[in-house]
Amino acid sequence: MTTLDIVLRVLEDALWSGVAAAGFGMLFNVPRRWLWICMLLGAAGHGTRRLLEFGGLSIEIGTFVGALIVGFAGYFVARRLRAPQTIFTITGAIPLVPGVFAFRTMIGLLQVTTAAPEAVQALLAEASVNAIRTAVILAAIAIGIAFPSLWFDRQRPVV
Repeated sequence: MTTLDIVLRVLEDALWSGVAAAGFGMLFNVPRRWLWICMLLGAAGHGTRRLLEFGGLSIEIGTFVGALIVGFAGYFVARRLRAPQTIFTITGAIPLVPGVFAFRTMIGLLQVTTAAPEAVQALLAEASVNAIRTAVILAAIAIGIAFPSLWFDRQRPVV
């Protein structure tokens, strides 16, 4: 795969992720004048994850870095516009949600109910791996979008 192919794939992925983020922004009643910001954050976060995946990093690390970008950008945009930070960070992080791994987990667990006894162990192992990956990716999203607030909004100790 050439560099141009990778760039085009990342840009296409970023475009559709931005559209998804803007769609969730509309669903969450984000004011129209700020939907383009939600779109940019969704595109930046997911595009970063995809670029890092092409670079050889795991989806978990890529998701964490993408969520950090969404978190920091959402924090500073919200400060600048005097708006709630969650408007930008949640809609920007939604394209990072690991739907495929969660789906595979559920399908694997459902297959266990009808599988032959000798196949149950392999199905449970695969479902467990997908469940763990889903949990790690969700934790990466949560930590990534919360980190800027935790870092910048620290209060000085009273004592």
